Amino acid sequence: MALSPLQRRRLANFRANGRAFWSLWIFLVLFVITLCAEFVANDRPLLVRYDGGFYMPVVRFYSEADFGGEFETEAEYATPEVQCLIRTDGAEDCLDDPAGVIAGFEQTGAVNGVKVERPGWILWPLIPFSYDTINYEVTTAPSPPDRVHWLGTDDQTRDVVARVIYGFRISVLFALVVAVISSAIGIAAGAMQGYFGGWIDLTFQRIVEIWTNMPSLYIIIILSAIFTMNFWLLTLLIAFFSWTSLVGVVRAEFLRARNFEYVRAARALGLGDLKIMVRHVLPNAMVATLTLMPFIVTGAIGGLAALDFLGLGLPPSYPSLGELALQGKNRLNAPWLGFTAFFTFAIMLSLLVFIFEGVRDAFDPRKTFR
Repeated sequence: MALSPLQRRRLANFRANGRAFWSLWIFLVLFVITLCAEFVANDRPLLVRYDGGFYMPVVRFYSEADFGGEFETEAEYATPEVQCLIRTDGAEDCLDDPAGVIAGFEQTGAVNGVKVERPGWILWPLIPFSYDTINYEVTTAPSPPDRVHWLGTDDQTRDVVARVIYGFRISVLFALVVAVISSAIGIAAGAMQGYFGGWIDLTFQRIVEIWTNMPSLYIIIILSAIFTMNFWLLTLLIAFFSWTSLVGVVRAEFLRARNFEYVRAARALGLGDLKIMVRHVLPNAMVATLTLMPFIVTGAIGGLAALDFLGLGLPPSYPSLGELALQGKNRLNAPWLGFTAFFTFAIMLSLLVFIFEGVRDAFDPRKTFR
């Protein structure tokens, strides 16, 4: 589909803004990596070759019995027993002495004198830990960074890098969903107020004033004590208290533009109010809307982190950057936790602000970059 001259000009302006352009690419790389977090940080292998066949535990359930073991529960691929079963084609001695069987197999290529015709292997992700994997081999918790855990472990010996990857994904998805829902509500309310005016404007203004003065944090605290919080419930709660920030600027733009000549001409040609609002007036209000968009996104990320920091956000089963920051506060003897949380938030929020600044300037007809 060919771009219009206006769209080409906006795209050229965004590309010319080097800070926004490179921030977008860096953020997209990080976001794509976190979207594929299961293939980057996981305690399940990406690929297993056993008995001449290929298995993908990262996307499918396999029991220990599928690899010659005794149990029908999911195979624990990090244990020596399961690794011995896979590598030696299900040798029975693996359940008694896996270390000895593996050592003998590596030297002779046989188990109890029997040559293994089709030895298996395991392909692990780059980080062989998920966000909830507890490493029982770690003797101290939290443990400092080392070759196994690049950013150390938290107070439950869970890998910090894995929790940052999964927490980054949840934070960004949460903020984007909140921004979409709150923008849709705020733009619709502001457009109706500014375009129609009169009693509609007065009624909505009183509703917005009441809604803005409601203690949102206290309401969320009360609701978190009544209901079990999850991702979607918390998203809707934050969105319902964020939409009022867009009403004022959108209302002002519609009030200013509704009496312009092109709007009167559209009415004279018989266009309906909805088409005039969407096609002719809304594009002029997008610059003011995009100006506030970074505050909504970063505010949603900060709000989620604050609630998790207070223990009122997502359940403990979710990876949380706010919970990591709380551990950094409580564990002053483990500075890597606090530094990791700080730099993660700093990089994430800075990239988002730079990107939205570039988008705002690209939509502004008064700014042109060379």
